[in-house]
Amino acid sequence: MQLEIMPRKKRLPAGRAPLLLLLCQLVRALDVPLDLVQPPTITQQSPKDYIIDPRENIVIQCEAKGKPPPSFSWTRNGTHFDIEKDPLVTMKPGSGTLTINIMSEGKAETYEGVYQCTARNERGAAISNNIVVRPSRSPLWTKEKLEPITLRNGQSLILPCRPPLGLPPPIIFWMDNSFQRLPQSERVSQGLNGDLYFSNVLPEDTREDYICYARFNHTQTIQQKQPISVKVISVDELNDTIAANLNDSEFYSAKSNRERPPTFLTPEGNASHKEELRGNVLSLECIAEGLPTPIIYWIKEDGTLPINRTFYKNFKKTLQIIQVSEADSGNYQCIAKNPLGAIYHTISVTVKAAPYWIMAPQNLVLSPGEDGRLICRANGNPKPRISWLSNGVPIEIAPDDPSRNIDGDTIIFSNVQERSSAVYQCNASNEYGYLLANAFVNVLAEPPRILTSANTLYQVITDRPALLDCAFFGSPLPTVEWFKGAKGSALREDIYVLHENGTLEIPVAQKDSTGTYTCVARNKLGMAKNEVHLEIKDATRIIKQPEYAVVQRGGTVSFECKVKHDHTLIPTITWLKDSGELPNDGRFTVDKDHLVVADVWDNDGGTYTCVANTTLDNVSASAVLSVVDVPNPPFDLELTDQLDKSVQLSWTPGNDNNSPITKFIIEYEDAMHEAGLWHHQTEVSGMQTTAQLKLSPYVNYSFRVMAVNSLGRSLPSEASEQYLTKAAEPDTNPTAVEGLGSEPDNLVITWKPLNGFESNGPGLQYKVSWRQKDGDDEWTSVVVANVSKYIVSGTPTFVPYLIKVQALNDVGFAPEPAVVMGHSGEDLPMVAPGNVRVNVVNSTLAEVHWDPVPLKSIRGHLQGYRIYYWKAQSSSKRNRRHLEKKILTFQGSKTHGMLPGLEPFSHYTLNVRVVNGKGEGPASPDRVFTTPEGVPSAPSSLKIVNPTLDSLTLEWDPPSRPNGILTEYTLKYQPINSTHELGPLVDLKIPANKTRWTLKNLNFSTRYKFYFYAQTAAGSGSQITEEAVTNVDEGKMAMASRQVDIATQGWFIGLMCAVALLILILLIVCFIRRNKGGKYPVKEKEDAHADPEIQPMKEDDGTFGEYSDAEDHKPLKKGSRTPSDRTVKKEDSDDSLVDYGEGVNGQFNEDGSFIGQYSGKKEKEPAEGNESSEAPSPVNAMNSFV
Repeated sequence: MQLEIMPRKKRLPAGRAPLLLLLCQLVRALDVPLDLVQPPTITQQSPKDYIIDPRENIVIQCEAKGKPPPSFSWTRNGTHFDIEKDPLVTMKPGSGTLTINIMSEGKAETYEGVYQCTARNERGAAISNNIVVRPSRSPLWTKEKLEPITLRNGQSLILPCRPPLGLPPPIIFWMDNSFQRLPQSERVSQGLNGDLYFSNVLPEDTREDYICYARFNHTQTIQQKQPISVKVISVDELNDTIAANLNDSEFYSAKSNRERPPTFLTPEGNASHKEELRGNVLSLECIAEGLPTPIIYWIKEDGTLPINRTFYKNFKKTLQIIQVSEADSGNYQCIAKNPLGAIYHTISVTVKAAPYWIMAPQNLVLSPGEDGRLICRANGNPKPRISWLSNGVPIEIAPDDPSRNIDGDTIIFSNVQERSSAVYQCNASNEYGYLLANAFVNVLAEPPRILTSANTLYQVITDRPALLDCAFFGSPLPTVEWFKGAKGSALREDIYVLHENGTLEIPVAQKDSTGTYTCVARNKLGMAKNEVHLEIKDATRIIKQPEYAVVQRGGTVSFECKVKHDHTLIPTITWLKDSGELPNDGRFTVDKDHLVVADVWDNDGGTYTCVANTTLDNVSASAVLSVVDVPNPPFDLELTDQLDKSVQLSWTPGNDNNSPITKFIIEYEDAMHEAGLWHHQTEVSGMQTTAQLKLSPYVNYSFRVMAVNSLGRSLPSEASEQYLTKAAEPDTNPTAVEGLGSEPDNLVITWKPLNGFESNGPGLQYKVSWRQKDGDDEWTSVVVANVSKYIVSGTPTFVPYLIKVQALNDVGFAPEPAVVMGHSGEDLPMVAPGNVRVNVVNSTLAEVHWDPVPLKSIRGHLQGYRIYYWKAQSSSKRNRRHLEKKILTFQGSKTHGMLPGLEPFSHYTLNVRVVNGKGEGPASPDRVFTTPEGVPSAPSSLKIVNPTLDSLTLEWDPPSRPNGILTEYTLKYQPINSTHELGPLVDLKIPANKTRWTLKNLNFSTRYKFYFYAQTAAGSGSQITEEAVTNVDEGKMAMASRQVDIATQGWFIGLMCAVALLILILLIVCFIRRNKGGKYPVKEKEDAHADPEIQPMKEDDGTFGEYSDAEDHKPLKKGSRTPSDRTVKKEDSDDSLVDYGEGVNGQFNEDGSFIGQYSGKKEKEPAEGNESSEAPSPVNAMNSFV
């Protein structure tokens, strides 16, 4: 029986290839149980080339297993190594590992040699590789005297390292005395041999501490070469005297420092050869000198360089191909180029190969009488030689075994018996190395046994493969069957996959795959079985994935990751950034389903991945975070093409911080005139990095640039170098030139001076010129310093002048300036307006006319005319008081104006004055006029006192503004029933001298509404309203109380309570609506029963004939407010003079009087059905229902 641990050759879908690989690994891991007799197997050994640290004990490993446990022996340099005779050598118990104690005494070199371990038991012997033991070496540099090197600028240079030979070879690097690595570049680089190559030297290469270091990693030591001194001199420094003094030192090379084409420093010549072993790294090197520094290129002449295995090192001077194979053999060409030429070097590469396995021999377990074979196949270049050993002895001299037959790389076994058990070694060797493999033949007769643990529970995610193990052993090889459930039949391979190692595969596990499975192994010696259990779980899914986010630097971003999983599995959520762990930073917060990053930085940008792990599966989802911000400032500002009036500015943009730059803003500073103050120059597209700038003369320019993207503008760049432009005459003249006199005999010429930027040169001055407009005088000119005004004295009063102001500097004059007109100083007007006339339009409005004054008498710019007016005393003689003067100004040359807001029945006085820029002229003679009577204001108060069953007494105060002689009072009243309906209106006239009146024969317990107003000869004034209730008849109330047959019934009481509650709710609603502007129900009745006798007067509406304001026609709504003592106060009207004095618009004049329109606010006279003037209180409203 042969048990070869090989998977069944069964075609699998492409998606199951990784699964097949896993099964192959499982199969190869199976082994003969250790409780069964078996030959030795080497399990651990030291490497073939074993370099030891001479400062530590030597440990040579050799571990093996077998049944019975093997014994160990060693050979050294091909002869038996007697361990017991060397007190420094001990063998680990139960192992073949040797420990050589050289730390107490002895030297490592004493034990240098080739060691081989043999593990032996009754079934055979296994041997280890030949282990070559060598101590590591880190020798010192040989003492040498290094002369200073002096060479000309531009020459090539090689600084040799030549480290001492060590074991293993050292790592080479160049540093200075401060242990700082020397910078390397395309011009200066270290070769594979450790030398330092300069393609051409520069003065900055001068230094005295070029030091080559060799690091021996095995012993952790570093050796240092003596420092090398290099001095680079220019040709100008190299004269005959200096050259004579250099005879005692190495004058390196004699090449010219002029530009030259490349030549190779290494390798030499046009062609070379390189040999490398298969699997190693192929390193090809070309270093060239030349001026300018050459650039290196690589090609393969007969093919292309392998894409995924080719790397360039040392500034492309080294070509590396990893995992080199025979296919990489061929000709490689390096090319060195500079502007003066190119050279080529061809490297012929041959790839050799130490032996490598094609098929290594595998252990055989056979039952008596079975056949089998051991196969040992290897390849290499040159092709390796195959040799066989049996139990460590060449098979040619090993004991004969009739069951075996050797056929080259194969040993064939037939009808084996127990004595055929042995360990065979296959050796494949060529000149580059060897391979040694042990494989045993173990002849056993064993019934089946299941090696997989019983009742193993397998948990698998739905729709994924399920692998149920049934590791077994037996000899002969058992057959394996699988069953599902207690009474299930053998599982068929049309649904399941049965692997030769006993594993049952369910390619796509479903929920119904859950259950108990039994594997049964049989051979002719017996049977074994084992049960395992399978559970199918729901897959873990991410139902809310993180989404792409863009956030500004300093902001906060949140990623969401919601996971749905099988309820029996507990997932763990892990967040990764760019496939690595999140930074250990408090700004990153993971909370349940969210990752929050606060105060985002630039380096926080990247890919964030949410990974949900369970014990059975994992899923992930990723999102990219882009961190944006305003751009970084531009840098490297440079000025080129510098001309008198233009310059080209170039710059390098800063990082756009993931938001494209849309434009650049260029600003300038004038360090000569306005240091520290930056001005806008121009803007250019975000695609540009240069700008042609227009310049002004005599400015010391500095420029700076700001980049702009969608998030804003960057900080300014560093300022550019300064650029001073040449001086020139001014391009422009001062602006805002004016001529106004401050005194009657002068002319003050003012202007806005040029700024330093506009001066165009030093010595800025102004040429001021003037002459009378209407005269024949020549221009009078004066040159003044850089000021903003000039005063001309001795001028006539208010005469027009022509003026001009011209700029000049040390270079010349600005263009001819424009001429402007001004006037000398003004004086007060000399004449008062004449023929002042007053026309009284109505009781509150008068029209004033006057004749204009002669223009020459004004002696200045005419501003307008000003009317002063004031009230002397009341015509009724009852309210004598003096009012402050009021002023109305009429702009321009107007000769009439309106005086609004006058008080009726009053005496007024006025005069008129002309006004110029200097002030007012004399007043005209006073004119006196009287306003006619007007309608009075409402009575000051109205209250109802002494209510009885059938009478009410009214008391009032006269109007505060009678506006004439009161002729009588009018009282109107009407009852209001419980449903708020208005009764008949009663009209009553009361003499003007009364302030109290009693109404009799009224209905008891009745609410009345009263309307009260005064009258003059001009008409009726504003009214005041009030409501009151007469007393209740107590006799009738007593009679009603005796009628208890219904009122004492429970149902009637309940009904009345409900009605009262409903009424209370309605009253509250009405009260709220009333406060919000809703109509009181009485108002609707008043509108329907308006008193036709009461008509509003024209003056009451604020109408002043054709001069009235359109807004005065709007109806005025003003309800009275009744205080707790039932006294109604009438608010005084507000007056305004707006719209009557032109250009004044409600301002206070010099004397403190208010200028503007007067308008009176009067309460609209309520007649029958008019809107109630009193907001209903709950008490009054309840009284209306009594």
